[in-house]
Amino acid sequence: MREIVLDTETTGLDPLRGDRLVEIGCVEIFNRMPTGQIFHCHINPERDMPAEAFAVHGLSSEFLATKPLFAEVVEEFLAFIADAPLVIHNASFDISFINAELDRIKRPVIARERLVDTLLLARRKHPGVSNRLDDLCSRYAIDNSRRTKHGALLDAELLAEVYIDLIGARQSQLILASASSEIRIGSSGDMPRRQREVPLAPRITDADREAHRAFIATLSDKPIWNEFFGAA
Repeated sequence: MREIVLDTETTGLDPLRGDRLVEIGCVEIFNRMPTGQIFHCHINPERDMPAEAFAVHGLSSEFLATKPLFAEVVEEFLAFIADAPLVIHNASFDISFINAELDRIKRPVIARERLVDTLLLARRKHPGVSNRLDDLCSRYAIDNSRRTKHGALLDAELLAEVYIDLIGARQSQLILASASSEIRIGSSGDMPRRQREVPLAPRITDADREAHRAFIATLSDKPIWNEFFGAA
């Protein structure tokens, strides 16, 4: 199953009060594994950058003034996410900004049914504790040392790792890999078979072999089967 892990950076907290999108980062995962395919862009918000927001992500008005408008990247963005579920930490925040930008250019908004909110998943799995992205990285031993400031692509990459651990997919993969390591494939295309750690003891004893040789010795020099298969 294809899923898109998504994060954004903005000029503030409320798109209804004029705050705008300034960065989108997306990471593709397939069957709960990152594929290496990404979408990333900075966006000109057509307004100033408040000091509080600049302190969070470090994106200045001067830097963003040379970047494309949302309308200029929307087709590439929508083509990348296609109809995949969107995995987002605190999804209502990010999707409100994306949908505000889509609505501004008269494009259909993204349905909330597509969203997988990792903050809600984390709160169910780890109730009563902080479940910020940094906290989850620490909890799952994911290296977030590069995260000196918020950045949409880096945060999406970290969230993809967190999501895989959060839903138990990494543990399932490790269990499957461990089981697979005990399987050997026959050179002639046989079905996988588990190998016994200790081979079974032979069922034919030395006494059985001696009795068989004694029986052969009692046969005539010209046994009847030689008429059908030829002499040995």
